[in-house]
Amino acid sequence: MGPLSREAWAQRLGAFRASPSAFLAGAEGEDLGRDLLGDLRSEKLSEQTKVSLLTLSLEYSDKLWPDAPAAEAAATSLLDTLVLLPSKPSALRRLLLLAATTALASGGALGPTSGASCRLLPLLLGLASGRDVGRSFGAASEQRHLQATACECLGELERCKPGLLAGSLGVLRSLLGQMGPIQPVSLLLALVLHNTLVVPPGAGAGAGLQGLLVAGVSSTGSRPWDWTQAEEWGAHLQPQAPRWSTAEEEARGFPWLEPSPEEARELKAAVAQLLDTSYLLAPAAQAQLLWLLGWALRGLRGQPPVLFKPQLVRLLGTAQLTLLHSVLALKAAFGEALFTAQDEALLLRRLALVAQHPALPSPTHLFYLHCILSFPENCPLGPEGEEAAPLLLGPQLCRGLMPSLLHDPLVLLARLHLLCLLCADAEEEEKGQVQSPQRYLQELLAGLQQRAALDDGPQALATLCFQASYLIASCLAGQPTVRTSLIHGLAQLYRARPSLAPHFVDLLDQVSPELREPLRAVLQQEVVARPGQSQALRWHLRMLAKVAEGAAQSATLSFLQAAAMHCTEWGLQQALLRVCRALLRTGGGEGLADLLQALARRLEDADGRDHARLYYVLLSHLSGPKLGMALGPSLAAPALASSLVAENQGFTSTLMVQETPAPVRLSVGPQKAKGPLLLLHLQVEALEVPVYSLELRFRVEGQLYEPLEAVHIPCLCPGRPTHPLCLPLKPRCPAPTRLHVQALYTTSAGLTCHAHLPPVSVNFGDLFLPFPQLPKGSELSFFEDLWNSCLPKGVESRLWCPLGPQGLDALVSRHLEPFVVVARPPPTYLVAVRLPPDSMLLLRLETAQADGVPVALRTDNWAVLPLAGDYLRGLAAR
Repeated sequence: MGPLSREAWAQRLGAFRASPSAFLAGAEGEDLGRDLLGDLRSEKLSEQTKVSLLTLSLEYSDKLWPDAPAAEAAATSLLDTLVLLPSKPSALRRLLLLAATTALASGGALGPTSGASCRLLPLLLGLASGRDVGRSFGAASEQRHLQATACECLGELERCKPGLLAGSLGVLRSLLGQMGPIQPVSLLLALVLHNTLVVPPGAGAGAGLQGLLVAGVSSTGSRPWDWTQAEEWGAHLQPQAPRWSTAEEEARGFPWLEPSPEEARELKAAVAQLLDTSYLLAPAAQAQLLWLLGWALRGLRGQPPVLFKPQLVRLLGTAQLTLLHSVLALKAAFGEALFTAQDEALLLRRLALVAQHPALPSPTHLFYLHCILSFPENCPLGPEGEEAAPLLLGPQLCRGLMPSLLHDPLVLLARLHLLCLLCADAEEEEKGQVQSPQRYLQELLAGLQQRAALDDGPQALATLCFQASYLIASCLAGQPTVRTSLIHGLAQLYRARPSLAPHFVDLLDQVSPELREPLRAVLQQEVVARPGQSQALRWHLRMLAKVAEGAAQSATLSFLQAAAMHCTEWGLQQALLRVCRALLRTGGGEGLADLLQALARRLEDADGRDHARLYYVLLSHLSGPKLGMALGPSLAAPALASSLVAENQGFTSTLMVQETPAPVRLSVGPQKAKGPLLLLHLQVEALEVPVYSLELRFRVEGQLYEPLEAVHIPCLCPGRPTHPLCLPLKPRCPAPTRLHVQALYTTSAGLTCHAHLPPVSVNFGDLFLPFPQLPKGSELSFFEDLWNSCLPKGVESRLWCPLGPQGLDALVSRHLEPFVVVARPPPTYLVAVRLPPDSMLLLRLETAQADGVPVALRTDNWAVLPLAGDYLRGLAAR
């Protein structure tokens, strides 16, 4: 098949991008990768279409070529396409290099045994070094872009196989002094140098560092890459995420290296060369370069980080957030070895002043505040990991960083966090001080609570208030003054707006016990002091279910007794019962027993009365520990040999009918044509566990039959035979059908379950009924009368009935014996079948031949004719 057109590829790529997995699972998915590689060489497609194909291969390389053999073949094809390109400038060269590298990396095909890898590596190194690699690689105007792309590809290979390019350090270092792209070469050199320096001693690094740094282009027969070394180093290198290890991680085995004086001299020269040209790089590239070099030099003993000092002087006043983040990362890495006390004070002061700028966008504002909150100090006080404000950040410096109600919510929370840290470090208030941080904090919290208390206020204000309350509780729960003020304010907030009860419940779940217990007691007092008939009753009950305890049961029970008169809705009754359950877990009492008895009599809803009665039984018969075990939320509690254990998991499982796999097998048994009624004989057996109170419900497809009644079985046990079930069928017309079956049953644990069983087929032969018993001697005349009565309303037909090896007598004896009216020698059978509701089928089976028997049939129902024909033709196979 020839190449696809531009329109066909556009449609195909659109369908793939809409759902890659679904497309690959379809008919066209298997050939997508092969067609893509083939059409890249077609001259009929435009370059723009080929760019779209290569872009797709870059984005979904792991889906197009998911395993190593497929990735190897794809990379080989891409490299062949690259060589075949004409010498004129083309946008495809860079994309082909990137696509081949991505295919090898994502498919796991990189290695010394990969032919495509062995072709790609020298090509990339040649392009990166600016050497002439052939006419097919474009004009001189394109070489600079190809060199940058080659460096990016080499960087990707080095990340996949750390240490692969360690032998190219000298070559890459020499490229910095040449005319070419500085940024990609600098980042590649920094990455390879980083991987070389962070390898632990004994993994092959350090001994030849000087030789690696000064080596030029290798002589003939030697290659500047080493697959064996990459495999050994890859298991030792630290992750390359931009993160600095803590002192504890260093003590557990950070790889410290001790280079020789000659190696140290060459290393300093290489690092200085990279840093001196770093100002030419983009801000993001500069940040990555500083991180790579800082991480590598951090693990070298005897190497002071003075090389970064000129860059620090240059970057302390930067307005680029990425570079400012790099400066803070260097400070976290080297501390006072690189930053003096004056540098630290200057940096912190700059962060504090810039964070106060009114024109800052919210994300930038949050970044500066985060830098202040996480500022790496030279000499921090207190245990490591403890959150605290920087020592140099006093109230005077951060006065402009105080939170205000006018701030954006996220900015307000960040500034509030800083204020809480200042309050935690503040000493006793000095006399004559106009406004201390704690007083400002209390005023701000009061303002947040006032806004949240507005009845028609937006939900966001209430959410912000509780977020601020949680932040204050997390930082200052140990300070009695702040804790008392916070509890008092929250109590007033609940008094003003009980509809915030869900927020209070969430807050109680999150705060520490120092605040939780007094806040629980205060909220309980607030609830029980409210009248029971208030409009906020449902919120009061929800709150009581969280805060109710035995210490104040008398007041709580009085409130519940008054509230019970107003709980007329199902939801309010359930909320009231949840409070009773909470009181049960704390021990209960005489008043609770009286309340439960009253609820069991007075509640309108039957479900609520059953719950109240159950709680009363539990309270009356179980001691405190067992009561807590039965009602507690833990599923690890020992199971009780009683249906009461279901309460441990809630009433959901006991009050709902659960769907389960089919516990029984249902099959159609041998049919017995007796009596005037049509009965379908079924066999039912239990599969694995006993089944109690089984009810089988049947639904007939279509409207061919009257609705069927359910069948009830008291008990079924595995391995025990059961009597056949007789299911009465009432067809509206004589036609086969399918019965859908649903089983409703009770398990040994008392749970009610339902399951869908496989459908049961009712065949045409299952509808046969015999005519009543005839007096002897009248059989032939009776059949002839029936035969003549079928016409002219009915229909007559003749067909050939195959016999098979069994013969005519055996076939009639097995399938038609109850319906035979006359049997005459030589073997001729007259068969009369009654088909409910009011049809009949008459058969004349004449003398049998070698392979079949001719059959003449008549029926008074035209619709029966095709069904009878199919039935007779299939008798031999049954």
